[in-house]
Parts: sequence; C-alpha cells; structure tokens
Amino acid sequence: MKALLSVARREIRRLCSRPVYLVGMLLVPLFIAFFFLSLLGEGLPRRVPVAIVDLDHSQISRRITRQLDATELCDITCEKESYSKAMDAVQRGEIFGFFVIPAEFEKKALAGRAPTLTFYSNLTYYVPGTLIFKGFKTLAVTTSGQLVQQDLVSKGASARAAGLILQPMVIDNHPMGNPYLNYSYYLSSSFLPGVLELMIFLMTVFSITQEIKTGSAPGWLAAARGRVGTALLGKLLPQTVIFFILGLGINALMFGFHHFPEHSPWWHMALGMLLFVIACQSFAVVVCSVLPNPRLALSVVSLIGILAFSVAAFSFPVQAMYGAIAIFADILPVRWYFLIYIDQALNGVPLYYSRVFYAALLAFPIAATLAAPLMKRALRKPVYVP
Repeated sequence: MKALLSVARREIRRLCSRPVYLVGMLLVPLFIAFFFLSLLGEGLPRRVPVAIVDLDHSQISRRITRQLDATELCDITCEKESYSKAMDAVQRGEIFGFFVIPAEFEKKALAGRAPTLTFYSNLTYYVPGTLIFKGFKTLAVTTSGQLVQQDLVSKGASARAAGLILQPMVIDNHPMGNPYLNYSYYLSSSFLPGVLELMIFLMTVFSITQEIKTGSAPGWLAAARGRVGTALLGKLLPQTVIFFILGLGINALMFGFHHFPEHSPWWHMALGMLLFVIACQSFAVVVCSVLPNPRLALSVVSLIGILAFSVAAFSFPVQAMYGAIAIFADILPVRWYFLIYIDQALNGVPLYYSRVFYAALLAFPIAATLAAPLMKRALRKPVYVP
C-alpha cells in the first residue's frame, strides 16, 4: 500500500508539473462537451435559410411561399428573380437551398397539364441540406395532393371522398428510444464518449511513454518496489479519478441539464462510465506494452480513437459491415459503453440483460494484466527511439 501511495503521489506531482495534462484531461473534453451540447441544444437545426424563386406570381404560388415559410425547417430569407441568382446565393453561403415555382404554374395546374416544381439543396452541409430537402419534398408532395384534391372536388367528388382517395390509410408513427427525433440524443451520446475515449488513450500513452523517453522509468518502477502492477496502478489511479469525475460531469450535463432520456437508476450509467474509463486506460497500457515508443504508440491510439467514431457502429450496424471490419468494433471500449447507454438509459432494461456489456469492459484490464511482463521489461531497460 505504501508503494502504491508513493507512486500515486509521484504521478500527481507530474500531472501538476505540465500544462499538457490540464489541457488534455480537462479543458479539451469539457470544451467539446459544452460546444456540442450547446450546438445541438434544440435537438436539430431549425429555420434553415432558403430562397424562393417565384416565376409565376399567382395565387397558388404565393400560397406555396407562405406554406414553405411556415414550416419549422425552412426560413425564406430572400426571393430571387432567377435560377442563376439563387445559385449564386448558394455558392456564396447566404442560403442552403432554394425552391423554384415555374412560370404559368397555376395555369398548367388548373388545366391538368402536370407542371413541375423544382427544388435545390446544398448537401455540402449535410445536416441543414438534408433538413431543407425534407421540407421542400414535404411541401411539394402536399401541394400535389392539394391540387389533385381540388381537381376531384371540381369534378363532383366530396372533400371527404377526395381525401380518402389521396390518403386511403393513416400512418401512426412511434419512434422508439428517441420519440422527440432529437439529433443530440443520438449524436452527443455517441460523440462525447468517443472524444473522452480518444483523450484517455492519448493521456495514458503520453504519461507512460514519457517515462521511457526521459529515462525515468527505472525510478518509477523502483518507487513501486519493482512491481509493475503497482507501478501502473499508482500512475493511472489519479488519472482514473479525474476522468471518472469528468465522465460523471458529462453525464450530468446530458441527463440533468439537457434532459436526455434516462430510464434506469443513475448508478447504472455511473458504473458503466467507471468501467469505460478503466477499459480505455487498459487498452492504452496494452498498446504501450507492445509498442513502448512514444511516436508509434501515440500514432496507433490516435488512429484507433478516430476510427472508433465509424467502426464502433454509432451510425452503421455491425451486422451490415464487412466481416474484416466488424471484428474491430469489439475491441473498442466505446462500443460496449454505447451498448450500455442504449440498454440502460434509452430502453431501461433490467441490469441483468446488460451484464455481457459490463463484462466486456472488464476484459480490457485483464488483457492489460497479461501484457504487464512486456511493460516491465520496457521499464527496466528503457530504450527511446526517436
């Protein structure tokens, strides 16, 4: 115990001696958390700037313009006289799309000559472009239905009969897990743990490999009385406490202040966060044991941490991935934490049914224990290769 406390005190002094630890362990994760949660504070961008190109100037075209401006997704900030001027505004970044009503639209519509409504959305900006595409398409379909209904009524059908012809059945949609269709419930809950995992990887590898780079590794091992397990535990324990408190703070921001759905007792996610932090540190220890070189180890964990955002199946299911890629999802701690979040916070299933995910996080410190002999050899005779 004395050796463990001695190594822990030594690590605390090292953490306080270099600003890089303060930046990497606290400032960067907190900045990303506040920035991302405030950016998606409303759930998704609303009232995206668009333009209308009305070449008809009829009663129907003015009604279409009012309906488009009344939607929650689109905000008509200007009216352009032609396609070229509207496209110039898109290229300058003033608007994200525009809706074109052709000349003689009302005349052709009332005559049953199938006029064409055209809309353009800038998908270079994926989220606002997708949202206004949805708004434009909804308006176009609604307008088409209104014209057909008007034509049927003019030919003698009742309004109710015309409505039943256009919509013979009503769709009752119930989104599971995210009934509010809030982008932040999906993006923040996956992106923020991914950022935290990346920073844990980097800080753990940096703190260990710096001992090898500066030649202080034998002194670190001597402070632990030659026991590599005590040396690693004493070094990582202060970081574990800091990252765990940071993780709890991020959870408090999501579940407390931003009211993310949490259908399980709070300690279920707290336990998952603790195991997640330990698993990330253990993963970094394994990398350092195999590659006791600062440049190589930092490069490897950086690459893995970045790839985790796509390989961990946040937005694409593992079952649909190529087999050679899907196997990498299981070696990422954030993958198992995300599954815990889905089961516990979103679905509120009993803890028993998530036991496999918690156990998977416990497998990482076991792997680090098996790699400890390699680490001890690197610490006893540190060799720094630039």
